Amino acid sequence: MSKAIESAVFERRVNALFAPYTKPGSPGAVVGVMRGGEIAFCKGFGLASIELGVPIRPDTRFRIASVSKQFTVTAALMLAAEGKLKLSDPPHKYLPELPPLPVTIDQMMRNSSGLPDFLELLRLGGHGLDRPARPEDLFDACVRNRHLNFAPGSRFLYSNTNFLLLGLIVEKLASKKLGEVLAERIFKPLGMAHTSLVAEIDAVIPNLATGYLGDAEQGFRRAAHAYPQGGEGGLTSTVEDLLIWSRHFDRPTLGKTLPTQLAAAAPLTGGKANNYRRGVAVEQLRGLATVGHGGLWPGFRTEFLRVPKADLSVVVIANLGSIDPWRRARAIAALALEGNSRMKPALPPITAAEIKPLAGTWFNAEEPSLFDLAWRNGEAVVTQNGMPFALGPRAGGWLAAERGSYEFALKPGPKGTLKVDLGAGRIVTFDKLTKRAVVPADLAGTYVSSDCAAVWRISRDGKDWTMEVGGPLISGGAPWIVRGLDADTVEVESPGSWIKATQLAHLVRDRDGKIAALEVSTGRIKKMRFDLTP
Repeated sequence: MSKAIESAVFERRVNALFAPYTKPGSPGAVVGVMRGGEIAFCKGFGLASIELGVPIRPDTRFRIASVSKQFTVTAALMLAAEGKLKLSDPPHKYLPELPPLPVTIDQMMRNSSGLPDFLELLRLGGHGLDRPARPEDLFDACVRNRHLNFAPGSRFLYSNTNFLLLGLIVEKLASKKLGEVLAERIFKPLGMAHTSLVAEIDAVIPNLATGYLGDAEQGFRRAAHAYPQGGEGGLTSTVEDLLIWSRHFDRPTLGKTLPTQLAAAAPLTGGKANNYRRGVAVEQLRGLATVGHGGLWPGFRTEFLRVPKADLSVVVIANLGSIDPWRRARAIAALALEGNSRMKPALPPITAAEIKPLAGTWFNAEEPSLFDLAWRNGEAVVTQNGMPFALGPRAGGWLAAERGSYEFALKPGPKGTLKVDLGAGRIVTFDKLTKRAVVPADLAGTYVSSDCAAVWRISRDGKDWTMEVGGPLISGGAPWIVRGLDADTVEVESPGSWIKATQLAHLVRDRDGKIAALEVSTGRIKKMRFDLTP
């Protein structure tokens, strides 16, 4: 088959993946594919603005969210090469307002610091992404916190705090705004003319797509978000610019060792691997190593994927929250690599017959951790802390979370249990939750956390338990729902227009058996203490 025909067939198959988003009135995505350092495919699908009927083009700009992290890390590595920054230093050396916690900058780059996510810290006080906040409010949340999720360096747990602080350290050392540093040292030299850090959500950005939620059946609506963004996720960019950046990994000009430093491995303190490197994650695509990162923000989703051994890059950016760029980027990569001798055959897909006997709610009280497993829309889906994610087959009979931001794999265990791998060598046993306990009668009261300045007022009205939540930025709002789990654990659901998050609260009792505190665990905060006030 000639190259021209191969190219036409490839384009037709990619078009088919995004055909649903070419219907009138639909948001969509843009796709870029680079092979051998040359752009092989670049095309937009759907509308950048439903209201104005503007189509998505290769030069349409999007908020790329957490794909920004590798650029913040790159700027910090440049400063380290100049002797202005030591990766073994703690962040409070450069930002003295921070508490002196035993965390290093390198651990922050690798998401192994144990620092709680500032988004979660504020959410526990009732403040969500749809409510206005100032940059100083986000920093204050980091300054206030003295809690660590685990011993630094011992585990991986994704946290935006790491990169917010890293961006502020870069600003402090460079005596310039992070956006200026990135523009001067990365974007302009590489010719990334349509990439910039735009912290303010109300800034006018030429060619910026509007982010949407929903789908064609339920209808589309604008995504609401009101948080300023920094080193953790503030970039706007285009598919073309991200392909320029990908080329720099193979042909570095800013610093010959920078790509190697980004992807450099460092084991956790227990000797287990951490697949999250410095602002990028290393995964596998049918036996081929990949390097990349995803991005998620209300109405925007991004996947930046490199397959170095195949000299292949795929970028997918969507302005619709229901599109899955992670999966689509890998499907496109698999199409591009058909016939590659280094590609292993795909593992047999997970079947409904495997999942349906395991479907239900599973609980481990010691973590504590709770998740639902279901067969939904033709795939195995886990919902944990309010976030659904799909499972894919892995060697050894494991079914694992497909995305690198989750460490989660399961397989059937003895006597009707599930064995769940939570990373860092931690394989724990979960039991099926067949019946929930009632909420303990003595739970009512006011609980306060000094680490996030949240105040929880738990009360009972008949059979229903609810919670009023306040924090440093807000008080009042819709009540949170409290449900029983076992004698010492309750589940709390917080309302939200984008994600309805859940968290678990373990009851800490004194010697007399009276409740003294709650230890609260979310997706990115583990066992944070809320003391019961007199």
